Amino acid sequence: MTGAQLIAVGHTAIARAHALILLGGAMGLLSILAGLVSRRVGAPVLLVFLVLGMLAGDEHVLGIPFDDFTSAYLIGSVALAIILFEGGLKTPVSMLRLAFWPAAVLATIGVAMTAVVLGVFIALFAGVPLLGALLAGAAAAPTDAAAVGVLLRRAGAALPERLFALLEVESGLNDPMSVFLTFLLMRLIAEPGSIGWGGAALLFFREMAGGAVLGLAGGWGLAQLLKHLRLEAALAPVLVLAGGLAIFGLAQLLGTSGFLATYLAAMVTGATPNRRHQGVEHFFEGMAWLAQIVLFVMLGLLVTPEHLPPYLPGAVIGAAVLMLLARPVAVFACLLPFRFTLRETAFASWVGLRGAVPIYLSIIPALADPRRDERLFASIFILVIASLVVQGWTVGSAARLLGFARRR
Repeated sequence: MTGAQLIAVGHTAIARAHALILLGGAMGLLSILAGLVSRRVGAPVLLVFLVLGMLAGDEHVLGIPFDDFTSAYLIGSVALAIILFEGGLKTPVSMLRLAFWPAAVLATIGVAMTAVVLGVFIALFAGVPLLGALLAGAAAAPTDAAAVGVLLRRAGAALPERLFALLEVESGLNDPMSVFLTFLLMRLIAEPGSIGWGGAALLFFREMAGGAVLGLAGGWGLAQLLKHLRLEAALAPVLVLAGGLAIFGLAQLLGTSGFLATYLAAMVTGATPNRRHQGVEHFFEGMAWLAQIVLFVMLGLLVTPEHLPPYLPGAVIGAAVLMLLARPVAVFACLLPFRFTLRETAFASWVGLRGAVPIYLSIIPALADPRRDERLFASIFILVIASLVVQGWTVGSAARLLGFARRR
C-alpha cells in the first residue's frame, strides 16, 4: 500500500470517527427535543426514545447499522446500573420502611407469579415448550423503574404515601428476580435436569443475600469516602459513579445480584448525610436521563421494524394477558396480607409499565446462541411498546377513575 493510500485510509477512519461523534450528539439532541414534545401530547418519553432508535436504524432515516448483541449487553448493563443507582439515591429510608415488605413480596413472589401466569398462557395458546414460554414470562415480568417513576410524577395523582412508596420501591427491587429466573430457565433449557428445587433455592439465596450484603457494604464504603475525603466538588459525583459501577461489576462477577447491590448501595449512600449530597444527586439525575436515552435508542436500533409484523398478533395478545391477567393476579395475591384497599391494589396492578429490562433480558439468549429463534426478542419488544402506549398513556386516567386525582 502506497503512502497516499495509507493517508487516505487514515483520513477515512478519522472522518468516520467524527461522523459518529456528530451522529451521537445529534441523536442526543433530537431525543431531548422529542422528549419535550412528548410531554405536550402526554406520550411516554421512553417510548419516544425507542421509536427514534427504530427510525435511525440500518434501513431507515439515518442508516445506522447496529446488531451487536454483545455490545448491547455491555451498554445495557452500564445504563441500567446508572438508572438503578439514581433511583436508589432518590429513595429515602422512610419510604423503604413504609413499604419494604409488600414491595419485597411483590418484587419476588409477584414477579414469579407474573412469569408463571404469562408463561403458561404462552405455552397453551402458542404451542411453545413450557420452559421457553416461562423464559418469555420471566423476561416480561419486571416493571421499569424509570418509566414508573417518571409517569407517577407526571400523572398529577394524589396517591397515598404508602402506595406511592410501594410502586417506587417495587420497581427498583424487581429486576433481580427476573434476572435470576431468566438465567435459571436458560440453564434448564440448555441442560435439562441440571438443577433441582434445592439447587434453585440455594442459587436464589446466594444471588439475593450476596447482592444485599455487597450493596449495603459498598454503599457504606462510598458514604464514608464522601464524608472523609477532601474532594473537589466536581470529583465527588465521579467517585460515586465509579464506585457504583464497581459494586455492580463485582457483584455480577461473584455470582450475586448486581442490580440489587447497586440499588441498595445507592440507598445507603443517599441516606448518609454529607456535604456533597445535593451535587451528587443532581449529577445522577442528568446521568440517569443520559443512560435512558442511550439505552432506549440503542434497543430501538437493534430492531428492524419490517421484521416485527409476523410476531405482532401473538405479542399483542401476550401484552393484554400480562396487563389484564398476569400482573393483576400477582398484585392482588401479594398485597392481600398487607391490607391495601381495593382501589390501591387495582392502581398498583395497572401501574406495571414495562421498559428496558424486558428487552435487555430478551437479548441474553442471543449471547449464548447467535442462531436463536428471533421470536423472543421481537415479541418482548412489541410487548414493551404496547405497555408503554396503553399503560403509559392511561396512568393519569386510571388515577382519576380510582379516586386518586389531585385536589385543586
